[in-house]
Amino acid sequence: MKFEKISFSVIGGDQRQIKLCDYLISHGYRVNIFGFSNVEVNPLVKKSETLEEAIKYSNIIIGPIPCSQNDRDLFAKYYGGKVKVEDIFKVMNKHQIFMAGRLTDKIQKNLTEYGITYIDLLEREDMAVRNAIPTAEGAIQYAMENSDITLHGSKCMVLGFGRCGKVLAHMLKGIGADLSVEARSLQDLAYIESYGYKPVPLGELTSYIDQYDFIFNTIPSLILDSKRLIKMKEDCLIIELASKPGGVDLETANKLGIKVIDGQSLPGKVAARTAAKIIFDTILNAYSDLGVIL
Repeated sequence: MKFEKISFSVIGGDQRQIKLCDYLISHGYRVNIFGFSNVEVNPLVKKSETLEEAIKYSNIIIGPIPCSQNDRDLFAKYYGGKVKVEDIFKVMNKHQIFMAGRLTDKIQKNLTEYGITYIDLLEREDMAVRNAIPTAEGAIQYAMENSDITLHGSKCMVLGFGRCGKVLAHMLKGIGADLSVEARSLQDLAYIESYGYKPVPLGELTSYIDQYDFIFNTIPSLILDSKRLIKMKEDCLIIELASKPGGVDLETANKLGIKVIDGQSLPGKVAARTAAKIIFDTILNAYSDLGVIL
């Protein structure tokens, strides 16, 4: 299927979506936006007065990453009011496609109820792998900015060996960190060892937890609980990279004086233009997979 005139709506988000508008405009697409009242955008972008106006004539509706932080309100960093996620679906039609990141079960259920075709960007492997690069670079940047020791020679732990964990471990090793990586599966532990990192099985993590100067968490479930935090060095720096609710008991960490840096949504914070390019490329790939030629 090919549209004669492709038009995009970009609804809410942060710097990634603002830079995405630049990419879309530079490639000749029409772009309507809503939810950016407190920031300057490309002058060729049409700022719509209402949600309905922004969406009505577009083929593709692009939401933010994450789509929502509470399953109700759209994530819209530069908007003075609130946009209900469901209000977007109410004004969409069955010929339009919704795309955003981290679409929760509740949001997906709403999309299905309204009969809307949707794509979760973060579920696409091409985006997830490429997105791990600015995430890892940003994590290292945050670690360097918030510590008075070098990563080179320091004892670092990466919790989790998924996409982000793999890229981050590779970068930390390149810097010269004394690196350990935690994983659950025997296969991952074997790969960790083969890459020259120190493998730490989940069941043995508590025994090693007091050694580290930096801990980078990529696991979106409680792994640094009170029992492990109590054993950690007080000056250990934790970089939280996992999506909400994260993997750190923040209340206990605060009581113990352990510093936790919020590194969630790092690509949008440290490399918005690169992140936008990744989103743009993923849009093209996703719609090509659906048989839509952009």
